[in-house]
Amino acid sequence: MDSEVMNSDVFEAVVPMLTTYGVRVIGVLVALWVALAIASKIQRGVTQGLRSRNFDQTLAVFFGSLLRWLVIIGSVLACLGVFGIETTSFAAIIGAAGLAVGLAFQGTLSNFAAGVMLLVFRPFKLGDFITAGGQAGTVTEVGLFVTALDTVDNRRIFVPNSVISAGVIENVTHNPVRRVDIDVSVAGTEDIPATRAALDEAAHGVRGRDIERGHQVFLAGFGPGSLRWQVRVWCATASYGDVYEATVLAITQALGKAKIAGPTPGMNVTLTQVTPPR
Repeated sequence: MDSEVMNSDVFEAVVPMLTTYGVRVIGVLVALWVALAIASKIQRGVTQGLRSRNFDQTLAVFFGSLLRWLVIIGSVLACLGVFGIETTSFAAIIGAAGLAVGLAFQGTLSNFAAGVMLLVFRPFKLGDFITAGGQAGTVTEVGLFVTALDTVDNRRIFVPNSVISAGVIENVTHNPVRRVDIDVSVAGTEDIPATRAALDEAAHGVRGRDIERGHQVFLAGFGPGSLRWQVRVWCATASYGDVYEATVLAITQALGKAKIAGPTPGMNVTLTQVTPPR
């Protein structure tokens, strides 16, 4: 009789517990399944949405994956609270772990943050020729941690993104039109109008010169026994090197044809007679 009463009491105590926790477990499993489905849908939506707006591919995938894991972690912590487990301690542990990881990877995280900024604001793109971080070259890859440059002599250089973002970035090929500046020195005794006419004729005949912007001949100043001029020719950025060389050649030929001499190096020497002591 006593055993039957005891079994009845155990049954009455266990059944409600199993019922309560069984319902909670089933509810948590369903909630986690729904959370995973929502997280995957959010990941796909964010990634495809950013790609459709010509956002960087690497960054689009990263943001989509980041939001997915944030939804999953938040759902797991919420489910733990259903069973009466305090999530405050988990938040403290995650915060402490994040701080430790941040201190350990301080340099790496700074490169990552700089890479995100470069990919978002896009001061340069693939194929641009830039000068940044003390290096110059054509951009071949913009990663989350480093940017790859190919130099003019075909060397591959990897520059940390934090170094690039911390300094001045010169994008040489950003604008479709550039200006070629050639400094010219002639003898100070040469006729100024004749020199200007010769330089103007040379610049006007340069092949590849931008017709709309044209060219300018500028009297820049004086040098030792010379006059300094500057010839400015506008051209397409893609043909800058060819136009630069053509301008130098045209100026050399024009000055020779007009018989305009360049400055002659000279030195003034003064001799002073010294009377020897008696």
